[in-house]
Amino acid sequence: MSISEQQVEAILKEIIDPSTGKDYVTSKQARNIKIENNNVSLDIELGYPAKGVIDKIQQQVIDALSTLPSIGIVSVSITSKIIPHGVQSGVKLISGVKNIIAVASGKGGVGKSATAVNLALALAAEGASVGILDADIYGPSQPQMLGITKHPDSLDGKTMEPLQAHGIQAMSIGLLIDVETPMVWRGPMVTQALQQLLNDTNWKDVDYLIVDLPPGTGDIQLTLAQKVPVTGAVIVTTPQDIALLDARKGLKMFEKVGIPILGIIENMSTHTCSQCGHTEHIFGSGGGEKMCKDYETEFLGSLPLDIKIREQTDIGVPSVAADPDGSIAQTYRTIARRVAVKVADLAEDNSELFAKIVIENN
Repeated sequence: MSISEQQVEAILKEIIDPSTGKDYVTSKQARNIKIENNNVSLDIELGYPAKGVIDKIQQQVIDALSTLPSIGIVSVSITSKIIPHGVQSGVKLISGVKNIIAVASGKGGVGKSATAVNLALALAAEGASVGILDADIYGPSQPQMLGITKHPDSLDGKTMEPLQAHGIQAMSIGLLIDVETPMVWRGPMVTQALQQLLNDTNWKDVDYLIVDLPPGTGDIQLTLAQKVPVTGAVIVTTPQDIALLDARKGLKMFEKVGIPILGIIENMSTHTCSQCGHTEHIFGSGGGEKMCKDYETEFLGSLPLDIKIREQTDIGVPSVAADPDGSIAQTYRTIARRVAVKVADLAEDNSELFAKIVIENN
């Protein structure tokens, strides 16, 4: 009995991608199905980095297709293809960067920067090329969190080379000034500094550029919304009512300027006592999920209030780099895949397909 392509597709329609929640046929991830002497080979092309789940997906497809009668050898190749996605109307993409993800919070003290750097490292651990831009001009923290002390080089005297740390590219105003120098600048200078850091850095084939925003909804956030090609935003909050109040303002700001909300991360959700093992919700519970329901956005995941996260970022080796097989790193990687899936679901950027019209005076 010969196996047909229709039979293979019927099986693939019943298999759900654990990251997207969609089957491989409807999502057009299954490609190049070939059948020869009842041996089946196919490609699964994912729109997100998935190093942590590739083996699981491969085995999932092989096991399902192996149920076909008279099946021979099943060969499944899994690859990831990350493409640029649409941004705000009238804003140009940045050379060397496919997608920009803003990480924001309504207020300080919610662990936004630690979340941003671990999200960047998690995306890299999943196989993406990643950069991080520290957009907090007044209080840059990424150099410390990444353990970077060098100043960036300039090969042409005009642009800067991003520094490398734990496999990601990084740029921050903190890399250009002395650590104790206060930035006593007014709004216009701050926004100009942000644009220079972004546009004058030679980002190298970055799939995702994580922008660690300062807390609040001020000049930098407005500049980001109007002049920076942002693919989507992630909101970081704690379950505490006062943090959620400000997080809602941040979310509404991005909605008003037309930047998609990729989802919400709830930080410091639970604390487990290192002495007795008791777990409790110090800052309340369920606040992030309720906010997601109120605004019809995705709850990307929750992270614990854990001393290791603070200790590891303080010494310049964030959790995903310090303990890549640990539970905290795995949580970040799960969240990173969800963020990447949300980006993949957005409209593709087709600006390069349109002809450039040049008007000349003859």
